[in-house]
Amino acid sequence: MFGVDTSELLVVAVVALLFIGPKELPRVMMMVGRWVGQIRGYARHFTAGIENVIREAELEEMEKTWREQNEKIMKQFPPNATYEEPAPVMTSVPPEADQPPLPLEAPAAPDEDPTPPKDRPLP
Repeated sequence: MFGVDTSELLVVAVVALLFIGPKELPRVMMMVGRWVGQIRGYARHFTAGIENVIREAELEEMEKTWREQNEKIMKQFPPNATYEEPAPVMTSVPPEADQPPLPLEAPAAPDEDPTPPKDRPLP
């Protein structure tokens, strides 16, 4: 991210160990971690603010476009004008009067065997 290689990190860690000492190194690393966390939090807050500003600008643009289109429609169709009723819309097809309704199932074929079906052996 910053162009820091692993060998450079190793050199920094060795120098920190020499100058800070092994006793104080964990406390110093914890402080550095907190600072990095705070800086990341500030950066996250800043980017969220920028995104909110962009989103609000886009919403204003959409509202402006909506107002313009609404004015155009209202000029084309004024609310106090009289309009003729629209033709009714058919929602279903009327049944044919000369055709009988179709059966749901085809009738069963006649059976020549007089024994009941439950008493017959399986084929």
